[in-house]
Amino acid sequence: MEIFRNYTIIFIIHGITDDPRLQVIIFSLVLLIYLITLTGNMTFLLLVCFDHHLHTPMYIFLGNLSIVDMLCSTITQQNILLSFITKDKSISYIACMTQMYIFGSLTGHELLILTAMSYDRYVAICRPLLYHNIMNKRTCVLLNCACWTWGFLQVMPPLGVFYTFTCYSSMVINHFFCDILPLMKLSCNDTSLLHTFFYMECLVLIGSTPFILTFISYIFIIRNILKIRSTTGKRKAFYTCSSHLTVVLLLYTTLFSQYLAPDLKDSTKLSALFNTAAVPLLNPLIYSLKNKEVKAALRRNLVPLK
Repeated sequence: MEIFRNYTIIFIIHGITDDPRLQVIIFSLVLLIYLITLTGNMTFLLLVCFDHHLHTPMYIFLGNLSIVDMLCSTITQQNILLSFITKDKSISYIACMTQMYIFGSLTGHELLILTAMSYDRYVAICRPLLYHNIMNKRTCVLLNCACWTWGFLQVMPPLGVFYTFTCYSSMVINHFFCDILPLMKLSCNDTSLLHTFFYMECLVLIGSTPFILTFISYIFIIRNILKIRSTTGKRKAFYTCSSHLTVVLLLYTTLFSQYLAPDLKDSTKLSALFNTAAVPLLNPLIYSLKNKEVKAALRRNLVPLK
């Protein structure tokens, strides 16, 4: 059956499972994780905004990362939460396209922010005497603006191609939010051009390029760390970038499983759920638990409230 595209099209979000008992468990877990994610990232963002000790490029990047995590969690998990409460799994064509655009933009922006952070760590470890000259306020603002701008621009070409599709074989999206790969499977149009756009631009330019730049930064960082003679110095230098490296590995692993792994429906959904729920939850925890400056800022700002 072919359904012609117009603005009255209504998609149905299948969700993670049809089992009512599992739906209750998933709803409870997602709600708990979502609330903790908002609390953790908002706390981290407020610390960066109001504690002058954290007004450095690294923490400004982290503040932007917290904004991305909160938006990403909200835009993807709202379907799970709202559909369970209202029992309505429908989503309009415009809302679906908007959700897909925002999620793609935020994902691209997050990868670029992590790349900028790797450059910041490179300058801090390999060019410490020139750090304040290189990573000045102007450079920090330009990098953040470039990440946001390119993040929102890079997703337009594949979505522009997707917008030209005229029909769908089904209205049921086998996912828990509107993502481009599940929607491509529903189209009865020729999707070869869109596949080319998606894999060449979104994965090569927005995936591989940031990964390669981050990888190059860490080659220089590791080479510089190995030149340090004292064990204490090596440990301290590695400690300054261990949190960032953990987040990078975590994000790229989940994205690889979500978009490049074999087409296993359940595993793809689980990878997407981990990417959109667990990763935004873990990011502020990783940077808070492994960072002395953040823990000191928490003590400075929270202790007086007791």
